[in-house]
Amino acid sequence: MRSSCVLLAALLALAAYYVYIPLPGAVSDPWKLMLLDATFRGAQQLSNLIHSLGLSHHLIALNFIIVSFGKKSASSSPKVKVTDTDFDGVEVRVFEGSPKPDEQLRRSVVYIHGGGWALASAKISYYDELCTSMAEELNAVIVSIEYRLVPQVHFPEQIYDVIRATRYFLQPEVLDKYKVDPGRVAVSGDSAGGNLAAALGQQFTYVASLKNKLKLQALIYPVLQALDFNTPSYQQNVNTPILPRHVMVKYWVDYFKGNYDFVQAMIVNNHTSLDVEKAAALRARLNWTSLLPSSIKKNYKPVMQTTGDARITQEIPQLLDAASSPLIADEEVLQDLPKTYILTCEHDVLRDDGIMYAKRLESAGVNVTLDHFEDGFHGCMIFTSWPTNFSVGIRTRNSYIKWLDQNL
Repeated sequence: MRSSCVLLAALLALAAYYVYIPLPGAVSDPWKLMLLDATFRGAQQLSNLIHSLGLSHHLIALNFIIVSFGKKSASSSPKVKVTDTDFDGVEVRVFEGSPKPDEQLRRSVVYIHGGGWALASAKISYYDELCTSMAEELNAVIVSIEYRLVPQVHFPEQIYDVIRATRYFLQPEVLDKYKVDPGRVAVSGDSAGGNLAAALGQQFTYVASLKNKLKLQALIYPVLQALDFNTPSYQQNVNTPILPRHVMVKYWVDYFKGNYDFVQAMIVNNHTSLDVEKAAALRARLNWTSLLPSSIKKNYKPVMQTTGDARITQEIPQLLDAASSPLIADEEVLQDLPKTYILTCEHDVLRDDGIMYAKRLESAGVNVTLDHFEDGFHGCMIFTSWPTNFSVGIRTRNSYIKWLDQNL
């Protein structure tokens, strides 16, 4: 009996050691966040083990775990009709909210889910519930795109998928089929989905027939650049759940089908050092010492290497492509973008990407709403249902949908 108690105590101590991580006092629901992060870390470690045994790619294994526990069939309700279909060969899940009594045509949002370009799905419960809520509360048609993921495809194929599906949806006969007002269509996405939404918006500015098709863009804690992994938010949140810095850098490398040997060098900005000429012209476009307010910069210092590793951008030139890093786009592109909403979270490595993009858009003459949550963490907006319901998740979702309701 005594040995059993000792063993139980030891196991509990080990579990507590694994779960506990120091968190800022201001973050929402800290103990619940620790448990969520521990669960995700455990799934990552299991997928890495499966990879090391040669059974499957670690991202395929991790996504199998995520989708297996959260996949939801297309299930309609009295207020929202849900169907799975495809738009020009790209799978989509369409959520049709009931039209308002005084409006024959509905508003619409093209939504792009997050997951590091490699994980999640439009068909898991988190995104199904989000899009159902949007369709019901906005009396709108929500098109959630099931784009192809890493490692099946790599940059720029994900962008091509979302562009192809969105262009198909914007055809007059398709909009008419879904009873959508062609002047009230927005694009939106979270995390890597926010990256793809921003890239889509910029790509549309190059095509005359698509230039003014989107009324709004709404970007939720978007990832927008791969040149500087030492912005104040990257330094402040280097090990913060759910997205530590080293994990974000690996997502970038996977997106470009790059070499993991470059990860540590990229973490210290060796890929954009002063001797990398291709990066020189782009640095001013994400110079956080001028783009961020003092309250965000605090006492953090830029990390700029004099000599780095030019091989990185030679082997992965996509790092310096505005299609992957919308923050570094030309101002001529930015000035043609629609009214924009950007949601950022304090406890998120990507916080400053969003804030800098808001500043650059404002400087280009775009109407921008920056919605910052001091107790927010990366990914929080999809966590609104038990057992992963967070106070800040509910507040971010409400704020996001309210802005869409007022502006779309």
